[in-house]
Amino acid sequence: MSNFEPRPDYAGVTAYVTVSNAREAAGFYERALGATIADQRATDDGRLMHCEARINGGPFMFNDPFPEHGMDVMPMAGSMTLIVVDAQAWWDRAIGAGMTSVVDLHDAFWGDKYGLMKDPFGVNWAIVGPQPGTG
Repeated sequence: MSNFEPRPDYAGVTAYVTVSNAREAAGFYERALGATIADQRATDDGRLMHCEARINGGPFMFNDPFPEHGMDVMPMAGSMTLIVVDAQAWWDRAIGAGMTSVVDLHDAFWGDKYGLMKDPFGVNWAIVGPQPGTG
């Protein structure tokens, strides 16, 4: 194994964001995105310095703000993208749990279903999947 091979359980790029309330976010991601919480680490004052969720087979990590260490909530310029088999089912579950639609799920010009939503913590989530009958 070379020094540059990914760990099989963490291949690719892992998103790590700071959210306004990591404990609340963990529960929300379980309901909205089917996340499983793999690890949580709290500080003495109760804030989460680390939370790892598994969503759609991959890791998503987040923590509470620690402005005293230069980690504060920042506006999100991009999105977490979930590429799934049944975009409508993922969309419906997430919106039902409290996500807000930014771009409604629709048949995109490139041939997939696509939608963009925002969670209550300011993180944007894109859902991408095949149009029915094409996947």
